[in-house]
Amino acid sequence: MSANVETMFYVREKPWHGLGTLVMEAPASADALVWAGLDWKVIQKEVRTEDGTRIAGYKANVRSTDGSVLGIVSDRYKVVQNEDAFRFTDELLGEGVTYETAGSLQYGRKVWMLARMPQRYIIAGDEIEPYLVIMNSHDGSSGVKVAMTPIRVVCQNTLNLALNSANRIWAARHTENVLSRVREASETLRLAELYMSELGRGVNELAKIKLSDRKAMDLMQNFFPISEDLSDIQRKNNLRMLDDLKRRYFDAPDLLDIGKNGYRFVNAVSDFATHAEPIRKTKNYNENLFLRTVEGNPMIDKAYKMVLAA
Repeated sequence: MSANVETMFYVREKPWHGLGTLVMEAPASADALVWAGLDWKVIQKEVRTEDGTRIAGYKANVRSTDGSVLGIVSDRYKVVQNEDAFRFTDELLGEGVTYETAGSLQYGRKVWMLARMPQRYIIAGDEIEPYLVIMNSHDGSSGVKVAMTPIRVVCQNTLNLALNSANRIWAARHTENVLSRVREASETLRLAELYMSELGRGVNELAKIKLSDRKAMDLMQNFFPISEDLSDIQRKNNLRMLDDLKRRYFDAPDLLDIGKNGYRFVNAVSDFATHAEPIRKTKNYNENLFLRTVEGNPMIDKAYKMVLAA
């Protein structure tokens, strides 16, 4: 194996690497927010034009510490402060869940906390670590939500597949009532465990779908077609990315013992989607990658659907 191929496979990090602040020793969510510098409040202010005229029906969500506008929302929008949004996660700590990282995206418009579940799952012979990402939004895009983010330990690939039988992302209600918070935490664990159980079924199904080399190449070219209508630069870029994906499918050391099947293909695509260097790396690339990881990466979802239809 060439040196550059070895480097490709031995420098892989989790999708949130370099984002946020480690809060593993935090005894409660409020402490984690303080340690990560996320204990600010959101204040709602009127929206006005340059000449001072009030715009009816809208409010500005403003960060208390520096006056930054995080979003323009309907005047019916109810702010959920970070402390309130994450409070129910304190009930998870008693179940063996541990905080790991907390941070913000898009200059504070989205605030997130990452927690690791206590279980370790062996699926198709692989060790899978299940993580929960809890996210609060201040730009009006969504409420408080929880997302499953399973990680294949040997390669740090994400496996949050879009299963028909279990949700990978769901809404969480914020409440001041202690009993309700306990119920919310219990429901979060139930949904997480259901997802991991169904993920095991899904992965085992993928492993049974055998792929010839020709079929695997055909599937890869669905992502990066080499057609006559492409410009020279488009063809060059697609060839480069296709070659990268091919190496991840055929040469990855952690996939050699899996066999040539659907699970191997989805892993190769996940590896590409999570770890490949983009042709043009934007300023917010790492943040956007993490958001795609949390919400479901369209490329991985497409690979999963293609294999099931193969």
